[in-house]
Amino acid sequence: MFFIAVSMSMFFGFLSQVMLSNMGILMAILGIVIFIMIAVIFDMLGIAATSANLTTFKQWEKEKKLGADIGVKLCEHSEKVCSFCADVVGDICSTLCGAGGACIVMAITNNITNSNIIMLISIITSALIAGFTIFFKAIMKEKALKNSNKIILNLGKFLSKFFKV
Repeated sequence: MFFIAVSMSMFFGFLSQVMLSNMGILMAILGIVIFIMIAVIFDMLGIAATSANLTTFKQWEKEKKLGADIGVKLCEHSEKVCSFCADVVGDICSTLCGAGGACIVMAITNNITNSNIIMLISIITSALIAGFTIFFKAIMKEKALKNSNKIILNLGKFLSKFFKV
């Protein structure tokens, strides 16, 4: 996981710095919104994988329900799925949101010389990014816990287009 996380962080960090540093405020905000959405979705998948019912998926697999075979594998390896989705992808997205926030702060404060105002804008930007991320993750966690089997089955159906078990 360490090497995957470092590799992905470097790749996406480089990509975000190149893209976000050359974009205006609106594009940086759009990038941050996309990174927050990705983090929220992957957090939901991680939570759903840990709370999905393996017995239900094994029964669905016997019934040859589409996506159930992959759902079984996701449930059997739920700790790895959760770690990758919630930790690796989530943390990378958080880092990218921070890079986007820095780009916004730099763009807003480009002509401001008062360090207190720059610090205030930086704090507000960071707080807004964190607030939106935490708020939407909290909403999605409740949905993930209540609908874990459905979420993992849908993920299994999606993944079955690319992988065979």
